[in-house]
Amino acid sequence: MRHRTIVGGAVLLIAGLLAAGAGVFAAPRGIASAGVDPSKFTSPKANPYFPLTPGKVFVYRGSEGQQRLVEHLRVTHKTQQIAGVKTIVISDILFSNGHLAEKTTDWYADDNKGNTWYFGEATATYDRHGNVQSREGSWRAGVNGGVPGIIMTANPKPTDAYRQEFLKGHAEDQAWIVANHETVRVQFGKLDQVVRSYEWTRLEPNVVSLKLYAPHLGIVKEHDVAGGTEDMQLVAVHHS
Repeated sequence: MRHRTIVGGAVLLIAGLLAAGAGVFAAPRGIASAGVDPSKFTSPKANPYFPLTPGKVFVYRGSEGQQRLVEHLRVTHKTQQIAGVKTIVISDILFSNGHLAEKTTDWYADDNKGNTWYFGEATATYDRHGNVQSREGSWRAGVNGGVPGIIMTANPKPTDAYRQEFLKGHAEDQAWIVANHETVRVQFGKLDQVVRSYEWTRLEPNVVSLKLYAPHLGIVKEHDVAGGTEDMQLVAVHHS
């Protein structure tokens, strides 16, 4: 496709960064990558690129191979204390061809500078009959070596690269921001000041996803550019 050459270069550069070692993917300056200081979360500053407004619901539609996907991401009014930090609870439910495919509870928190942190998830995948197939990928900061990561920096800019989560062998997502002033059109509409990032995990080194984040909306598009076929777009936002 028309992005093939650019994407190929991106994948090669990502591979080079991976080879350089985990030290490349550090938290933003002034943030400890090995843990968090609860005192840095006493007056959280909202991050427009990853809104945590209770009651907000984001609806996504897309596909993966022959599967038709619908995802409902709800920012709940619930909170959870993790590693001394009050996190916001998000409910993420995915349907495949009309059947429940995955149900996840995520925990996020903004720090005093506006960086959004990811403190873990409790996830489960389901078969067509509604039976739990796996809980692989579940983790929590401070438990069995789980370490919180940055899901979005306060001032995202090209060359930012960081771990989004870490539990060795189970949760190792990473991100690399390549642009922050793009104009894009998705099913939800035309959006400006969009941040573009490549995201991947060491657990699936051949799979790379492109994600677009828009102000006050968060993720508006996710598309596998290598090793996968998933494509999702934001189609609606409402309040519950």
